[in-house]
Amino acid sequence: MESDQMTLIRLFADESRARAFAAVALGAGSPADVARAAGLPAKDAALALLRLREQGVVTAGDDGALRVAYDLFRERAREGAAGRQATATPSSGDERTDMILRTFVRDGRLLRLPTQWTRKKLVLRHIAERSFEPGVEYPERAVDEKLRAWCEDGETDHVTLRRCLVDLHQLRRSDGVYRRPEAAAEAAEAAEAEIA
Repeated sequence: MESDQMTLIRLFADESRARAFAAVALGAGSPADVARAAGLPAKDAALALLRLREQGVVTAGDDGALRVAYDLFRERAREGAAGRQATATPSSGDERTDMILRTFVRDGRLLRLPTQWTRKKLVLRHIAERSFEPGVEYPERAVDEKLRAWCEDGETDHVTLRRCLVDLHQLRRSDGVYRRPEAAAEAAEAAEAEIA
């Protein structure tokens, strides 16, 4: 899968091929149309189209008109999503914990905070464990940067998330410096016992 993605990246790194592909995507149906729409000499357009067709991103329909091979892109997108899902799915080894985490965390992003107290503690512990090393001091700016990544496209903003982490003792704050307590591992074991 990675080599397929790199092949596509290399394919479109060439400006002539990118312009020819865009022309086809916008409706140019013949090499002459592509050359005209892309502003390329006929020879450059023909070479670009040859390479695009070899890689399967441009095809010719039954009527001979050029078309984008959208099925190829859909297939590659599904492969990529499946690969990300496999690597980004939380896995603690406990089926119930994993189910809770999958409900609220997806692809390294917090979808929303649970309302149930024990679930909220579990999700916040998960975020703290993956974002902060115990005993290391982080300035507020660094904490905000790490938490913003969790909050992209979610319902919770990074300030609320930071406040919840402090309120539930996953982070300690003193004079604008944050630290994940060494005792967080003990608290994590206690939280798992509450859920079970």
